[in-house]
Amino acid sequence: MNRLPLTLSLTTREVAGRYRGSALGLAWSLLTPMFMLAIYTFTFGTIFHSRWAGTAENASTGEFAVILFSGLIVFQLFSEVVTRAPMLIVGNSNYVKKFVFPLEILPVVALGSALFHAGVSLAVLLVFMLFIHGGIPLTALLLPVVLAPFLLLILGLSWFLASLGTFYRDIGQFLGTLMTAIMFLSPIFFPLSALPPWLQPWLVLNPVAFPVEQARAVLIFGQLPNFAGLTVYMVIAAIIAWLGYLWFQKTRKGFADVL
Repeated sequence: MNRLPLTLSLTTREVAGRYRGSALGLAWSLLTPMFMLAIYTFTFGTIFHSRWAGTAENASTGEFAVILFSGLIVFQLFSEVVTRAPMLIVGNSNYVKKFVFPLEILPVVALGSALFHAGVSLAVLLVFMLFIHGGIPLTALLLPVVLAPFLLLILGLSWFLASLGTFYRDIGQFLGTLMTAIMFLSPIFFPLSALPPWLQPWLVLNPVAFPVEQARAVLIFGQLPNFAGLTVYMVIAAIIAWLGYLWFQKTRKGFADVL
């Protein structure tokens, strides 16, 4: 079975299916990030007068919202895929009974759907940056380089969780709380430099922290990514993806017994 056309077909169907039956349809994928960006701008810029450490004192009210939103896009990409992973097999039990169906593509489909929505949010952010900054740094072209190891890590975790969630349904309940903790322990609402020096090295244990910092560097601040750090992250992500795939393939024979 040719997996690429099947993966693209299922991803397209999933994206369209999310808005099926709504009056505005796919327009919601654009309206939602626009609404959230407006809320962030008003709340943090107008009400709290928040300023990002290191930015100018007279920074516009939208400056903090842009920085915050860039970090949230990366986090939401991670959160959407990982929290869905434990129910991917359970929610598609009809595929389990089809011997020729490649179950391993289900996490890839979930990642593709999340990437679509992240892409729409990114487009909203870039347009907003044109109004706030008057331009977009050329280093933004390096965003795919920054996100590639992150996507590989997400995929590896998804294979692990899709398998474990089939046998242990409580994992999905636990992940919701864990994602909230990861969000507030990631440098989304604050820069990494704002943490005490003794605590900063421990943040590397957070899988979202490094991608958030690097995505913000190339998108907002016009800085080159930390290529040495990306190399290390890629090696770790590749190992996790490989182990996750092996685990998924090893345990898939037992899926039908518990569904």
